[in-house]
Amino acid sequence: MTLSCFELGETMLSVSEAMTALMTLVTRTTGSESVPLGKAYGRRLAADVTAPINVPQQTNAAMDGVALAWPDTRDTRWPVAGEAFAGQAFSGPVPAGQCVRITTGAPLPEGTDTVIMREQLDEQPDHVTINAPDRIKRGQHIRQAGEDIRAGSVALAAGTRLDAAAMGLIASLGYAEVNVTARPRVAIFSTGNEVTAPGVALPPSAIYDTNRFTLTGLLIEQGAEVVDIGILPDDPNAIQQALEDAAQKSDLVITSGGVSVGQADFTRQALQAMGQLAFWRVALRPGRPMACGLIGEQQTPFVGLPGNPVAVMVTFSQFVVPLLRALEGQTPSLPSRLTAIADTALKSRLARTDFLRGVYHCDAQGVLHVRDTGAQGSGILTSMVAANCLIELGDDQPGAQPGEAVCIQPLARWP
Repeated sequence: MTLSCFELGETMLSVSEAMTALMTLVTRTTGSESVPLGKAYGRRLAADVTAPINVPQQTNAAMDGVALAWPDTRDTRWPVAGEAFAGQAFSGPVPAGQCVRITTGAPLPEGTDTVIMREQLDEQPDHVTINAPDRIKRGQHIRQAGEDIRAGSVALAAGTRLDAAAMGLIASLGYAEVNVTARPRVAIFSTGNEVTAPGVALPPSAIYDTNRFTLTGLLIEQGAEVVDIGILPDDPNAIQQALEDAAQKSDLVITSGGVSVGQADFTRQALQAMGQLAFWRVALRPGRPMACGLIGEQQTPFVGLPGNPVAVMVTFSQFVVPLLRALEGQTPSLPSRLTAIADTALKSRLARTDFLRGVYHCDAQGVLHVRDTGAQGSGILTSMVAANCLIELGDDQPGAQPGEAVCIQPLARWP
């Protein structure tokens, strides 16, 4: 069976087959750009970052105290020959049998090999006395040049998502700018005369627009740039015009719901008029119905997610996240997984992958446990708010009983 997006018809796909097929939509990547380091948080490196210098650049002191050449005789009284500060090195070699006062980060003076911290010293203006010399080891409290990063080595690989630690590492190499992949521009919109924006009175038989804001948050978490088209009326011409504009301005178009096989579906009509459109059934819950395609002359990828709020979040994590990685020129990867012990009975069905909302915790012995959040309906948003993971029950699992090991996918959550 081919996994081309447009040749699958109504075949029931596994989760892995659906992800593979979606990748065929990506025919171009977002490219790269150079940005100031201070604006690079959350961006993905477009090229390796190579160290132009050693880090640390020079062998230096890891403690405040004195630097000296530690002898086998373990002398306790040492004359002071001078001082070394961070940014101000001691000039010349240190005379044999003498020491130099030194601060953390100061270059290690020539002729010394050991730093003794101040807490182990009795200090006088012209000499120091070392307490407990039997506790001293030659070479202690010294950071060797290049022990963190060697000049010429790859400090961060292309594709790395820059967090606070990575930004600090890049700064330590002296780079003020960094080459990153351009953010994928993702257009989202809602359709329907009954869909109402939050902040206004809710008419009878109407619903508030939920999924557009959920998708906005999910996309921002993934480093994408959101193109919010808003709410479109049930008007084929308005929808088609909006899609044409979106295809020109974005790298990906996402909708949720409203792409059924019914004749009254205006979004479906507009999409079919503009390009290729395919419908799938995916063997997972929540999130069985999906659509994909290419729209406009730009052949911009389109993904139609299910309409239920929880199904949107589940299918986003399984399918859209890898698609965004492909747009950034990265190899798609599977979600992070851990193994936990089920504390509650978990229901599933063979030949279908079930994603249950769960809460995991670590017991006193360091073992991960997980329980479901209760009712698992696709429209129960509170279950996702309460969850810190998805419990993944594969298509070969009929469920799980308390005490059995199950696979979980941790969800990104702020403390």
